[in-house]
Amino acid sequence: MIGGFFNVFRVPEIRSKLLITAGFLLLYRIGWNIPLPGIDLEGVKQAGGAEEGTFAALYSMISGGGIYSFALFGLGIMPYISSSIIFSLLTKVVPTLEAIAKEGAAGQRKINQWTRWATVPIAMLQAVIVVNNVYTKPGVIMDGPMLPGGFWMALAAVLSLTAGCVLLMWVGEQITEHGVGNGISILIMAGIIARVPNAVVDLMGQTKTMFLPFVLLVLFFVIVVCVVYITKGMRKIPVQYAKLTRGRRVYGGQRHFLPIKVNQSGVMPVIFASALLSFPMLIGQATGWEALQNAMTPGGWFYVIFNSALIFFFTFFWTSLMFNPVEMSKNMKEYGSFVPGIRPGKKTAEFLQKVMGRISLADATFLSAIAVIPQWIASSLSSEVTPQIYYFLGGTSILIVVSVALDMVDKLNSALLMRSYDGFMGGGSAGRLLRKR
Repeated sequence: MIGGFFNVFRVPEIRSKLLITAGFLLLYRIGWNIPLPGIDLEGVKQAGGAEEGTFAALYSMISGGGIYSFALFGLGIMPYISSSIIFSLLTKVVPTLEAIAKEGAAGQRKINQWTRWATVPIAMLQAVIVVNNVYTKPGVIMDGPMLPGGFWMALAAVLSLTAGCVLLMWVGEQITEHGVGNGISILIMAGIIARVPNAVVDLMGQTKTMFLPFVLLVLFFVIVVCVVYITKGMRKIPVQYAKLTRGRRVYGGQRHFLPIKVNQSGVMPVIFASALLSFPMLIGQATGWEALQNAMTPGGWFYVIFNSALIFFFTFFWTSLMFNPVEMSKNMKEYGSFVPGIRPGKKTAEFLQKVMGRISLADATFLSAIAVIPQWIASSLSSEVTPQIYYFLGGTSILIVVSVALDMVDKLNSALLMRSYDGFMGGGSAGRLLRKR
């Protein structure tokens, strides 16, 4: 394993990708610590980066930013995620957009460009709500407002937050194109990991016994094992190739397997569901609607039902985008392969659709359980612990971090195997290959 780790840095192309990813993550952390113009820095020091309430904890986790950081990247990447959700749904219901999306790389570039443009007004709207209800409102953290100076300073803060979101969107796309893994997911993972040490310190300082930290530690390991098990799990469908006789030679006839991942949708349904759940909280905080804020409190029955329903919806929706049974059966028929006992063509497509539906149901159930059950357990253990502590140590955060980390390891493994290395988890033949060179 140690040899496989060092192999990553021996390949110039992979090394440059890792350095680019690390450089952009450094830029992200620098921007997260640049204060907004006009912010009361003494008040920020007194607040100590506190995040009051579940809304701020939820928003910070899914956006990669932090409202109460009062920083340039305070909005995080959530406006871009919201824009992506909108256009992902529109491409399924609007025939014109669906036709553009099917044009291949050119069509996808158009959709991506429109997604970027839609991110700007969404970010500006969220910035207005945050500045009006958090930064210029007295009594949220301290007696006076965190952003004194009137309209013009508030406008500067709105424009700065919007510009920070757009810059963060660009950083995420650059990581996806030139770095390792999905840039947006990596930024969200980095935001979660950056807050975990503070959450652990707060937890140890607020609990009088070691019972609660011990239970959370056990939950952490159980969730990690479950996430790795489901993420690596596959359903192998047997595929038989037809025999072809040419002259005296017989080709084909071999039996292979079509691997289908159980967690086909990855972590995107949880991120999308969390992004949409933040809107009712944002509206409730903007309008002062306490009933809506209480209903959307993590651990409440309405929140659990709404969150689970969104995870189920986005799991099936994302799977339908990634896996097309009709196209798969058509390709199998063209290459002379078939599923034993299933007729090629329509019957094969129906069989694959049935299998994919069952796998998606298991995947959605798993994601919902991981996102909801740890919050129930952690919130019921102690009422003295602040909400953001068990939120950052809950199942959703761990699911995002582990899933993104596994995706990065898979990409590094693939890159190493393409260059005759053993992969990220092994290093036997790599040393021999380097010695030959």
